[in-house]
Amino acid sequence: MGQAGTAEAAVRYLRSTGARPVEALPRPELRCVREDERAPLDPAEFRRVLGNFATGVTVVTAPGAPGEEPAGFACQSFSSLSLDPPLVAFMVGRTSATWPRIARAGVFCVNVLSAEQGRLCRAFAVSGADKFAGVRHEPAPVSGSPRLADTLAWIDCTIHAVHTGGDHLIVVGRVDALAAGEGEAPLLFHRGRFL
Repeated sequence: MGQAGTAEAAVRYLRSTGARPVEALPRPELRCVREDERAPLDPAEFRRVLGNFATGVTVVTAPGAPGEEPAGFACQSFSSLSLDPPLVAFMVGRTSATWPRIARAGVFCVNVLSAEQGRLCRAFAVSGADKFAGVRHEPAPVSGSPRLADTLAWIDCTIHAVHTGGDHLIVVGRVDALAAGEGEAPLLFHRGRFL
């Protein structure tokens, strides 16, 4: 399924559950980019330069379908988006094996990791492993998504909209509940390593 098909499937699912995605703004006039307009960007250089921007690190979780384990993945592409209505966003690769499970759940919880949780982040960054083995968590109050223990904060959300963005999807969540924990320092990612 292509990137447009993935986003359209997520929106169709959301509509079937009664969720109301954000109405899209009118699109600008589109035209092909000429060869002489393309920026000669080396992907490795793009990654190296953008790696200079330090980001916080989260784990995005969702409840499993009946008989399935919950879903979760490490995510550093997370942001607050809107105060009214309260919206957040995260970006996920279109090839993610975890994203379809979150999309099916229609809900998610963003767990903001503390500086001491680098090991937890690494566990959720691995594909195909039992990510929740030995991880203390309880259901978030509205979505039932796993709320991980000892995080700096958690944000319980319902999927509000999904947009395409190159090789990623931009997932917008409506915040239903949230709270901050006791920790003080966040886990940061900078130039390919934790700070």
